Amino acid sequence: MSSPENKISPLAAPVTSVWGVGEERAKLLARLEIFTVEDLLLHKPRRYEDRRKFLPIRDLKLKEAATVRGTIIASGVKRWKKGARAMFECVFDDGTAHLHCRWWQAQPWMEDWFAVGREFLVFGKPESLQPRTIDHPETELVEPGEDELVHVNRIVPVHPLTDGLTARVMRTLIWRALEKFENEIAEPAYGFGVPPSGGSGERRKEPPKGGTPNLPSRANAVRMIHFPEELADVEFARQRLALDEFVELQFQIQSRRKKFEALSKPLPCGGDNRLMKPFLAQLGFKLTAAQTNVLREIRADMGGAHPMRRLLQGDVGSGKTAVAACSALMALESGFNAALMAPTEILAEQHFRNFTKWFEPLGVKVELQTGSRKTS
Repeated sequence: MSSPENKISPLAAPVTSVWGVGEERAKLLARLEIFTVEDLLLHKPRRYEDRRKFLPIRDLKLKEAATVRGTIIASGVKRWKKGARAMFECVFDDGTAHLHCRWWQAQPWMEDWFAVGREFLVFGKPESLQPRTIDHPETELVEPGEDELVHVNRIVPVHPLTDGLTARVMRTLIWRALEKFENEIAEPAYGFGVPPSGGSGERRKEPPKGGTPNLPSRANAVRMIHFPEELADVEFARQRLALDEFVELQFQIQSRRKKFEALSKPLPCGGDNRLMKPFLAQLGFKLTAAQTNVLREIRADMGGAHPMRRLLQGDVGSGKTAVAACSALMALESGFNAALMAPTEILAEQHFRNFTKWFEPLGVKVELQTGSRKTS
């Protein structure tokens, strides 16, 4: 028996656990690197469409994109001559006016799909207002039940897709995954966010600006990123999920660092000052208090049981190169070689000249290695 700590999360279940995902659809989702329920829930939208308001057909304007909702009152294929390419056309009515939609290359499935009496959402730019006409519009069938909740009368997500998967199918699958697995979305151990409170959860009127963010729970954030009640919800959800990703990355880095330290062998190289003292005496300037403090910390790190992991930060001209030279001398005093890496050959040559001037009086040989030459 496995302990509770080792229990596998239901979110790790294969994506076929979601109703509507069979073997073939799972192959399509795999192209998007969606293999598990969690992968599906974290497949973030690339944009959103506000479908809470539809424009009456009578108010459509020439060449201006709009969304209308109407019922088909007529449809059919038109052919001008035998062998010529056929056009499919259907007419929508919303009670205010009629809208003609045309597809210049009719497909066999269109007559059944765009049947009289069916209700659709239509997106596009009118090419004409006499009569009102949209060529090759985007359409979505409106059906009662789940479709009403997912695809209309709300802010709708538009996700990254692949051939064979429509935006409508992707939204439906994510909705079903949320309905079945939302309660399995647990808070991480570090515990950001406010408790779930139903709906889209706790919301602020504007994104947090510094300080401790009052972000939604992880479960609410996942729902909000896909199905926000307001567009402002999206930013809070993104912040929360981004924070989770960042902290998880830091935990992974910390874990790898601890494993590395556990496997590393002591190689102390803190030095004994026999080169450092004459170097500082002939340097030409006195180290600042900040440089002295940093060198004290570096000596402790280099003399310790684990490899040093340190980032030295300072403005241009603050003396970072001198600190690097002192650190190299600590290694040399301990019987090791030292290497200074530079991002460009020009900078490497500059450091080579400086280190040669500093180290030759100490009897230390300095060599230059670059991509264009092996040694000086």
